[in-house]
Amino acid sequence: MDEDEIEVEEFGFLRNYFLAKELGSSKKKSARKLSEIDLVDEEELREVAANIEPKHEKEVNDLISSYKSLYSEWLFAIRCGFALLMYGFGSKKALIEDFTTRSLTEYSVVVVNGYLQSINLKQVVITLAELLWDQLKLQRKTTSGSLSKTQQPFNTRSMADLLAFLDRPDLEVEECFVCLLVHNIDGPGLRDSDSQQCLASIAACSHVRMVASIDHVNAPLLWDKKMVHTQFDWYWCHVPTFAPYKVEAMFFPFILAHGGSAQSVKTASIVLQSLTPNAQNVFKVLAEHQLAHPDEEGMPINNLYTTCRERFLVSSQVTLNSHLTEFKDHELIKTKRNSDGQDCLCIPLTNEALQKLVAEII
Repeated sequence: MDEDEIEVEEFGFLRNYFLAKELGSSKKKSARKLSEIDLVDEEELREVAANIEPKHEKEVNDLISSYKSLYSEWLFAIRCGFALLMYGFGSKKALIEDFTTRSLTEYSVVVVNGYLQSINLKQVVITLAELLWDQLKLQRKTTSGSLSKTQQPFNTRSMADLLAFLDRPDLEVEECFVCLLVHNIDGPGLRDSDSQQCLASIAACSHVRMVASIDHVNAPLLWDKKMVHTQFDWYWCHVPTFAPYKVEAMFFPFILAHGGSAQSVKTASIVLQSLTPNAQNVFKVLAEHQLAHPDEEGMPINNLYTTCRERFLVSSQVTLNSHLTEFKDHELIKTKRNSDGQDCLCIPLTNEALQKLVAEII
């Protein structure tokens, strides 16, 4: 094709593209809503999903077996001070646990399930410190060494003190470290910047080794250059398993499932746990008002702002509006106009379901 024919073809393609866009925008849009879909019960949907027959089992098993030949390489990387990061399509939970069971038998291992909605990282660090202390006492006994007998309980120490203990340079014991195994380090309970910075600080400790997995395609955006190359110091392992996320999916409601008020409470609770404590308390104020005044059409926004300001939950109307926007985006609240013309907020749950939800977020 010469240049003139190429230009004509490109022009025709562009012309057809814009004509299609123009015709598409002029068509009448459907008035149907997602809420009108007749959703199935969650238990029924989970049962059907559990009975789906796996495909290509032989090929997948051969693939998993091929990864087992890399266990010695991964162990060598850990001993050299790197942190292992498993990535690729499919659940890597079984693979990592098999590697831990087979290759890390000499070391103490702490497991963190990042796919849970909330995780107490302070307790994780306390456990790591206690395991390291026990390991040190055992090794010093075999080498006729001694440790300080006056040891402050780890659960009374600050996070900075705990990290300093895990990074003590004076503990010159060969290969004395504890392992932290994090399933889904990019999970909902660890996705915020504070949690990631805390995990990076833990991984940077000289007596800690980390093995983690990621599943979201944008997970590396959680870290900056210093975290990747200095603190985590990842040894990247591409290990697609094509395994279903059976365990991980247990903690998330199915989009196409409907379980009545119980499912609504569970979904709302999951959403609220992902929000800040102040946002949760603002929602609690609205919920308590709705329970105390069941005959009213809702709580006026001005009244909500006044109450939240008195309780030091918000400092301005802008802050409150940002919380309300989050609630609306997650369909936790609805706006109505009462008989006086005021905009009121209400939670689209029955009183019984709302009481259960308030009890869960207290």
